[in-house]
Amino acid sequence: MAKPKAPAKRGRKPAAKKPVASAKPAVVSPEAKAVDKAVAALSKHQERVGKAADKLKQAKAKASSPKATAASKRAVATAAASLKALKDTLATLRQTVASAKKDQKVAELKARIAATKEKATEALAEFETTLADKAQADLDKALAKFSSQWSAKRKKLDAKKVKAKAKVQVKSAATAAKKLESAVKALEAKPAASRGRPAKAATTKAAPKKRGRPAKAATAKAAAKPAAKTTAAPKKRGRPAKAATTKAAAKPAATTAAPKKRGRPAKAATAAKPAAKTAAAPKKRGRPAKAATANAAAKPATAPKKRGRPAKAAATSAPAAAPAAPEADKS
Repeated sequence: MAKPKAPAKRGRKPAAKKPVASAKPAVVSPEAKAVDKAVAALSKHQERVGKAADKLKQAKAKASSPKATAASKRAVATAAASLKALKDTLATLRQTVASAKKDQKVAELKARIAATKEKATEALAEFETTLADKAQADLDKALAKFSSQWSAKRKKLDAKKVKAKAKVQVKSAATAAKKLESAVKALEAKPAASRGRPAKAATTKAAPKKRGRPAKAATAKAAAKPAAKTTAAPKKRGRPAKAATTKAAAKPAATTAAPKKRGRPAKAATAAKPAAKTAAAPKKRGRPAKAATANAAAKPATAPKKRGRPAKAAATSAPAAAPAAPEADKS
């Protein structure tokens, strides 16, 4: 059974594609031109050689005939010489063609060498571009990997910090809440305030406040003193006198304190001194005299102080009744 024919396609047939001419015309090298020229000259000279050979053949045929003449014989010699010269020229042209072809081959090889170098240069540049693109791609990949790793590590550290901070915040919030709860409890326990100013609490009436320094509290020793104690002398400017001791309290009341003078006050008299002791000599410049001891209480008033080293005190073995003569200065 024969196959049914396919239905014919409607429409115009597509136009045949024309070969695209190259934009740049083929460059003919000088060596190729020289080869073409030499080949053309050789082919033309070969035609001449063929004609000369045909002429020589005809001359030989005439010279071999029975009616040959001397001229026909000379024509054979001339044709042979002409053929020989043409053949020599043909050999030279053949060498010229061979030399031109060799130069053309050398030029082609040199052109191939230059093309190879140029191709290698282009390949190297393309390889460098490929390496640069690959390096950039690797760098982007490494940066992305480092970024992801660094981000993960940083998230862990931040999570730890947040956890520690949350612990501190919870603790401080609990402390603050505890304080607030205690304040709320205190407020709840406190009764509601009434309107108006609250009354003051009844207190014992205080003594009227006086200006100045308050008086010192009385001690037990001061309570034991006799009521007939003489009143204190009026307060004067300067350093106050030293408080009288219990030994000084045993002194008779008839003795009065010497008038206060400027400067450092005199030392308090001890209980061992007699009541009839003469008044101290007026204060002089220089080193003060040594205090009188208990043994020297019976001595009369000493001589006026002199310059230099003071006299030594009298020994205890001297009789109390006999007044000691003033010693000379031992300077």
